[in-house]
Amino acid sequence: MTMPHAQRQQMSNSSSITQFLLLAFADTRELQLLHFWLFLGIYLAALLGNGLIITAVASNHRLHTPMYFFVLNLSLLDLGSVSTTVPKAMANSLWDTRAISYAGCAAQVFLFVFFISAEYCLLTIMAYDRYVAICKPLHYGTLLGSRACVNMAAAAWSSGFLYAVLHMANTFSIPFCQGNAVDQFFCEIPQILKLSCSDSYLSEAGLLLVSACLAFGCFVFIVLSYVQIFRAVLRIPSEQGQHKAFSTCLPHLAVVLLFLITAMFAYLKPPSISSPSLDLMMAVLYSVVPPAVNPLIYSMRNQELKDAVWILIMEFFLKLEPSST
Repeated sequence: MTMPHAQRQQMSNSSSITQFLLLAFADTRELQLLHFWLFLGIYLAALLGNGLIITAVASNHRLHTPMYFFVLNLSLLDLGSVSTTVPKAMANSLWDTRAISYAGCAAQVFLFVFFISAEYCLLTIMAYDRYVAICKPLHYGTLLGSRACVNMAAAAWSSGFLYAVLHMANTFSIPFCQGNAVDQFFCEIPQILKLSCSDSYLSEAGLLLVSACLAFGCFVFIVLSYVQIFRAVLRIPSEQGQHKAFSTCLPHLAVVLLFLITAMFAYLKPPSISSPSLDLMMAVLYSVVPPAVNPLIYSMRNQELKDAVWILIMEFFLKLEPSST
């Protein structure tokens, strides 16, 4: 059977793509370098904050509890997600280029979806952890034992991996006929779909819609968990106890809202309101900002973890002193 000419042309265009061109932050060299230094500062802050948390939790036996175990996993996912997108954007700004290889783009899609999906699953689990700790404290050890925590964390990582495989395979099985310029600073699925041939993106668009529904289901679970948490907290007679509980819960909910609203808007907004600058701002908000601020919001407000981090820093400087004398 002879293949239609249009289909042969589509396959030829798709197979001829060896690289994609990412969105440039600016046209002038000065602004490109400004973006490089800005992203470098954010990236170093994310590395330092999450690295300190991982080391503090792993090295301090007092922090070997379910809550800190999930915080450690969250920091690992934050490091992975921010390292998937920011270094390549920094390199492109520094070297005044926009190129990313076809394989590099596919790897970026896979890793970004993997880390973001697993992180959102973990945020849902952390809401459950806080619900049990505040609303069912007598059952906390039973419901969140060591094996249960490991199984829940493994489920979050495995779900992210499966989800990433589905999205990457679905996205890059589509023929591309609209060039190779991606209107984003990293390989984001909605922007890649704009390069696809007519109607060939519908299967991936359908998968994105199902994903949004699942994400909304997790969001409903988080909200219902916090409704129960707030009802329990308001029954605490001590104002100090109420403040401690609220200071843990409200930042968690704020980051979930920031992540979900910006991500859903970036993925599901109507094409009529789409613009490169708006897409760029939304992508930075949901992909770069949370990994940098999560250590402050989730962990540095916690006195136990704050003390462990300070002990870690002091031990580091004490070890440096003999070598400097």
